[in-house]
Amino acid sequence: MYASVMKRLFAGFGGVAAACLISCTAGRTGIRTNTARAPISDHPVQRSSSESYRVETVAAGLTVPWAIAFLPDGRVLITERPGRIRVMKNGVLDPKPMLALEQVINAGEGGLMDISIHPKFSQNGFVYVSYVANTQPPTVRVVRYVEQNGLLQNPRIIVGGISASMLHCGCRARIGPDGKLYITTGEKFERNRAQDLNDLCGKTLRVNDDGTIPNDNPFVGNPNARPEIWSYGHRNSQGIAWQPGTGTMFQSEHGPSQSDAPGGGDEINVVQKGKNYGWPVIHHRQTHEGMESPIAEYTPAIAPASAAFCSGKMFPEWKGDLFVGCLKGERLLRLQLQGTKVIGQEFMFQNRFGRIREVEEAPDGSIWFTTSNQDGRGSPREGDDKVFRIVRN
Repeated sequence: MYASVMKRLFAGFGGVAAACLISCTAGRTGIRTNTARAPISDHPVQRSSSESYRVETVAAGLTVPWAIAFLPDGRVLITERPGRIRVMKNGVLDPKPMLALEQVINAGEGGLMDISIHPKFSQNGFVYVSYVANTQPPTVRVVRYVEQNGLLQNPRIIVGGISASMLHCGCRARIGPDGKLYITTGEKFERNRAQDLNDLCGKTLRVNDDGTIPNDNPFVGNPNARPEIWSYGHRNSQGIAWQPGTGTMFQSEHGPSQSDAPGGGDEINVVQKGKNYGWPVIHHRQTHEGMESPIAEYTPAIAPASAAFCSGKMFPEWKGDLFVGCLKGERLLRLQLQGTKVIGQEFMFQNRFGRIREVEEAPDGSIWFTTSNQDGRGSPREGDDKVFRIVRN
């Protein structure tokens, strides 16, 4: 049923998926498999004491909640993929959306995606959202709103014109420690776009908070590259987080599907200025000169859809750990790090809640996550979709 629905949806987007059925890159000149880099499954498995925490249901009855943002006054904003921004106040989810976007295309993997708050929100009220817009042809937009008296007003397109498709739309939009806005884009299932520096697809973009281009971006002044690009060679990164203390950017990225390379190969990457992350030339544990391999890869696929670091405020034993929500893996992944090296992992709540999309740390240090069981690939359960939080017992 899902396959037939997707086939019809693809037709409406010009059938771009047909161009993606290309063979695996293994065996091309210069490509090697890094046998020294152990599969992540070989790392020690950690076990947290289930007596030290509990999981609480925060909200239920949502439709594919994609992202969570915490306001300084205690309100919580939650996006629903059909185009609604919901607000929770004093633990109660308002049945009326704060904003209902009319231009959103909610189909395939597209729709209303990320929401993030400007670090100086208390002064400027800026809220950033990303979504697939009903333009001709469809595009991904990052739009800045101003929150005033409980309403999101004065929309301003910060970045637009990112080519969109039914699959691999990205799109996280988060402000980094340097005050710049970083945007992850998918290669819309047209794999060669990720290596094209004149194309915004399959990239990490970096702009000022008003959409202008920072002078220190790696390709500024290069006539053969878009100046917004920070890194490239990505397939579909949907998690982005900065390591406390170091400011190092980590991303979680979806690896090859069975149709365009061997399945699995989901990635955790350390993303740096101007670097090439290989897709589609390399994947899994392959290496190539001038291209970056992941610090961890997962086969079979877990579909990592988010990323957030734990500050240790509520859980000192998890301080500095990276949490990743997993869709196909139906788990919350906790990675223990030593610098940028993965030294341990824990698969939390595997198969307990279904597909996990978002994970965020709240200001009090609790860990929030959402389910995505109504996204067309899951098995909805009673009350889905839901928002949960992990709190100290």
